[in-house]
Amino acid sequence: MEIHTASRLNHFQTGIFTALDEKKEEFLKTGRKMYNLFIGTPDFPVAPHIQEALIESAKDPENWHYSLRDTPEMLEAVKQYYKNRFHVDIETDEIMSVSGSQEGVAHLGLALCDPGDVVLLPNPGYPVFEVGAYLGDAQLYFYDLKEENDFLPRFDEIPEEVAEKAKYIMVSYPYNPVCAVAPSSFYEELIAFSRRHNIIIVHDNAYSDIIYDGAYGGSFLNYPGAKEIGIEFFSLSKSFNLTGARISYVIGNKQIIDAMKLLRSQYDFGMFYPIQKAAVAALTGPLDGVKEQCRKYQERRDTLCHGLRRIGWNVADSKGTMFAWVRIPEGFSSSQEFCMELLEKTGVLCTPGSAFGSCGEGYVRFALVLPPAELEEMIDVIDRSGILKNR
Repeated sequence: MEIHTASRLNHFQTGIFTALDEKKEEFLKTGRKMYNLFIGTPDFPVAPHIQEALIESAKDPENWHYSLRDTPEMLEAVKQYYKNRFHVDIETDEIMSVSGSQEGVAHLGLALCDPGDVVLLPNPGYPVFEVGAYLGDAQLYFYDLKEENDFLPRFDEIPEEVAEKAKYIMVSYPYNPVCAVAPSSFYEELIAFSRRHNIIIVHDNAYSDIIYDGAYGGSFLNYPGAKEIGIEFFSLSKSFNLTGARISYVIGNKQIIDAMKLLRSQYDFGMFYPIQKAAVAALTGPLDGVKEQCRKYQERRDTLCHGLRRIGWNVADSKGTMFAWVRIPEGFSSSQEFCMELLEKTGVLCTPGSAFGSCGEGYVRFALVLPPAELEEMIDVIDRSGILKNR
């Protein structure tokens, strides 16, 4: 029998990642050392009190049944965390868990969009932003994020007719992959723009605890009028190193939350109760470890960015997230070409900026997932390879 899969899958391409994975496997067979800065998986340990909460909860047989709801204890923990951490007042019916922000964003268009609605998406953009809009049968409009604008959108460059048709706009600061942060004036302008055109704001807030040089990582919902017009995805993955547990929340406008809840009730049974207990422990426990972890990420940022400048690669410091966004050296025709040659000559594996959209071409992304000593060693390998000089 001949199998014909859904034509919508033709939209999704894995070309760059497949090529890099094949190149990685070839490199590993050589036995040489690899410096893998490709994927942003935290290498820091999970705090003991979070682990213990999950383990103790898992010992209770009752906690292995279907978890058909977010427990009142967990919702209250999120509510209090937002109050204490971000100075934002939310109600428990304005919160909903999702199985990681990626899953929540991927289903967003199904809950919000009708065919023909427009969704405003950043370019460069985290791939799932596009996925969520595409699966919702929306028209995709990409707004450019350029270095000369500090990787902030120019709302005056979005055509009026496009803005009038837009259902929602995706934004995210601190922003992966471009490692930018946004000033208060940006959020005020964003809310005014969205009110003017009746556009829902969707803010992905995964990196508020990984922000550098003394800057404050806040919440979009802290700005006047935000909750009336938008929602925020908040994740425990990066702050608490809980990537595999898939603990995230959608928070904000109740009407949007209710729509997401209705959709989710059709395909899921909720978050595993022991994971909810782990979330409560993270949200109500001490945050000293989160702050210390940010300090260690900044140490890695400084080691990488300062070190690359020392050997002649003119890179800007990352302002936030667990990544660095770096212009490729002169003499290379594409970010993918540079990534391939960098891996071949040095064993350093990073992500080509073109994987995040056309405005990502000319850049690469490094994940800050190696300790400073290993990053120093890597920088020395890059320097000795001559890749920055022999073009």
